[in-house]
Amino acid sequence: MIRQAKGKTPRRPPPKKPPNNNQKDPVGVYCRVRPLGAEDEECCIEVISSSTIQLHAPEGFKTNRNGEYKETQYSFKRVFGVSISQRELFEHVAKPLVDDLIHGKNGLLFTYGVTGSGKTFTMTGSPGQGGLLPRSLDMIFNSIGPYQAKRYVFKTDDKNGMEVQNEVDALLERQRRENNLPVPKTPSARQKLDPEIADMIKPEEAYKADGVDEDSSYSVFVSYIEIYNNYIYDLLEETQEDVIKPKPPQSRILREDQNHNMYVAGCMEVEVKSAEEAFQVFWKGQKKRKVANTCLNRESSRSHSVLIIKLAQAPLDADGDNVLQDKNQVTVSQLCLVDLAGSERTGRTGAEGTRIREAGNINQSLLNLRTCIEILRENQLCGSNRMVPYRDSKVTHLFKNYFDGEGKVKMVVCVNPKADDYEETLLVMRFAEMTQEVEVARPVDRPICGFTPGRRNRNQAFKEELSRKLEERGGPLDRDVPSVISHLVHSLPPLPSCELTDPHDDVTLPRLIEALQHRYRIKQMMIDEYSQAANAMKAMLQDLDGNLISKDNLIHEQTGKLDEKDKIIQTNKAELERLEKRTKMQEHKIDILQKTTKIYEDDKRSLQQELETREQRLHRELSDKKRIEQRMHGVVSDTKLKWEKECDRRVNAMQLEMQNKLWVKDEKLKQLKAIVTESRTPGRPDPPPRQTQPKRPSREERLPAKRSASPSPVPTSTPVRPLHRRSRSAGGEKWVDHKPSSSMDLGTVLQPVIPNSIQVSAPSEKALSKCDRYVLTHQEVASDGEIQTKLIKGEVIKTRGGGQAVQFTDIETLKQEITTVPGRKRKSSEGKPPNGDRADGAWTDVETRCSVAMEMRAGSNMGPGYEHHGITKRRKP
Repeated sequence: MIRQAKGKTPRRPPPKKPPNNNQKDPVGVYCRVRPLGAEDEECCIEVISSSTIQLHAPEGFKTNRNGEYKETQYSFKRVFGVSISQRELFEHVAKPLVDDLIHGKNGLLFTYGVTGSGKTFTMTGSPGQGGLLPRSLDMIFNSIGPYQAKRYVFKTDDKNGMEVQNEVDALLERQRRENNLPVPKTPSARQKLDPEIADMIKPEEAYKADGVDEDSSYSVFVSYIEIYNNYIYDLLEETQEDVIKPKPPQSRILREDQNHNMYVAGCMEVEVKSAEEAFQVFWKGQKKRKVANTCLNRESSRSHSVLIIKLAQAPLDADGDNVLQDKNQVTVSQLCLVDLAGSERTGRTGAEGTRIREAGNINQSLLNLRTCIEILRENQLCGSNRMVPYRDSKVTHLFKNYFDGEGKVKMVVCVNPKADDYEETLLVMRFAEMTQEVEVARPVDRPICGFTPGRRNRNQAFKEELSRKLEERGGPLDRDVPSVISHLVHSLPPLPSCELTDPHDDVTLPRLIEALQHRYRIKQMMIDEYSQAANAMKAMLQDLDGNLISKDNLIHEQTGKLDEKDKIIQTNKAELERLEKRTKMQEHKIDILQKTTKIYEDDKRSLQQELETREQRLHRELSDKKRIEQRMHGVVSDTKLKWEKECDRRVNAMQLEMQNKLWVKDEKLKQLKAIVTESRTPGRPDPPPRQTQPKRPSREERLPAKRSASPSPVPTSTPVRPLHRRSRSAGGEKWVDHKPSSSMDLGTVLQPVIPNSIQVSAPSEKALSKCDRYVLTHQEVASDGEIQTKLIKGEVIKTRGGGQAVQFTDIETLKQEITTVPGRKRKSSEGKPPNGDRADGAWTDVETRCSVAMEMRAGSNMGPGYEHHGITKRRKP
């Protein structure tokens, strides 16, 4: 069927398309059971009827859970038992396909089964028992033998199409081929054929198709390929054999023609003129096919072989003598006969090396064929639109057009009834049963030409009528006028020699005159013959004119009747057009409803998918949320526990620090009381005030002070001046002490002195490279008018470029405050203060005469630094 792709401009105007045919036929599946060998004992297949077989599980093979044997029945279009002949198989399977081929329809027939099940014998046969292939070739040439065109009238265009040459070009092509590449002549006797292919078909078993168009010319082209390891090779390719360095065969590729049909590009197509020649060409390629010896089959096919028979058909011209020179009127139909390689298990065949690779590729291609059939069946039964993976294998890719409706498809399932093949046979039966459910569109008839049929016979009848008329009028009976004239011309006597050597020669001239007179008489006879023939022809033409006149009258009568019939036909056509318009309108409405339904179904499907996606996302988010909540609960509990421990630690540290401060304060008060007590002794001058830091007690000495709330007793010995505690900035690192030149010395007790440091007034790279830490002294006036000193601390970090950078980490503040304490002036005449104010006056006097240095600590969030307040107390001026 010729199809045009939508949206593409055709290269040439295609012929009119036949009306659409929505009828479909299921794939015809037949089953053939081969006989058991002499060594086989157990049989697992039984033919129940002409369409049903039954499989019996062999002994020791359990098929169900209870361990019982199971018997399964399978039905086919027809089952051929062991007693069925090759002829009967051909009548039911291949003969209808050959009829369709002659009438312009395509066909596909392939054999399928386990290795050693008889597929090659079913397709090819043996001497005296020809298979489907030789019988198909014999039937084709028996049907079109008298109507074949001369060689090279039809010519392939290497694009899966045919061209028509005129008689002159065909003759030149034949001469060129005979001189350069001689075509092997068809053997005249069967004894000259290869003994292996001789007498494949008996004469009494020959078939002939009915309804052959006698007004057309035919030509048959044969191509033979094999698919080995998923590569396509041409078995008819002529290559020069090199014994020293043999050249491997070149693989072919698949292409798509302008009608979207698949074909093998560069494949050799041989024009054959007889069944013997066609089968000899096939046998020449069969010898190149890949076969090997395995444990299951002596000659096991290791590739899929495909014989493609193309039949080119073109109508004759108006005279009925030559082929019509119109490429658009050429019809090409093809029949593909496929012998699939058998599926096998490497464990049973004992294959190794290359054989394992071959078996793997065979099983993979057959598996892809099953997959394509399964998807086709699912699309047809369920209404789905899944993509069929034709391109996964060369076998399915080559024949995808047949499954899309380009011709009939038939399959012969060959089975071996022996028990060893039971498992493989069971799989083959299931695949065959599934294949029968696949339907293929029925091909439609192709119109050949619009001329009046019977041109060849009408031309022959006219010649016979002319001969009869000439015979009645005494004209030539067995020969026509040109033949008579030719005979007369050849019977003319030759002219004598006209050379005169002697003026007295009286013989030459009379002889010449006599010869010329004789030739003149013959000329008059020829004129008479022409006149007689012309008169006879005129009389015959007059008779024919009279007959034509009578026939014209009859024709006029018939024309009147035809006019009446035409009116009826026109009325019926108008009614048909009205019904067709109505039908088209209804079909258009149905298409709109179907498209609307499809859109709604697609929307519904997409919304369902979106709903499912959102539900899945929601469930996933809820699960993630629960998991995060559980994780956060764990983190919160761990953080809470951690901070509780940290708070406890800080509270303990703060309590210890406050106890230490209280202890220091108590010690200072004790020292002050001791000083006051000593100052009350008469006749002893007041010692100069001195601050000493007592020795810090241990933890064991401080614990009782925490538990007891009563004040400690005043020590009787002289207290030691407590030492000043240095700042924490004085560590073991090397410091850069940056003091600007504008800094002024305050002269207070707490001075920012850093040991092991380099003092600079401006930072330099040399100083930074030698130190680890950096401190900047900055002085400013506080809000109360006092000078406040800030120590800005940082770490010296080396950069990637080899320099140094300072990262500030802490700020330490030193603040100076002036405290005034109100007191009473003691009179020089009085040795002691007044009554009632003695203790307080003494304390105030001592306090005014003493300088107290206090160090306070405060926690900071800026790292290990502390904030220091330097306090100096002096008497108000």
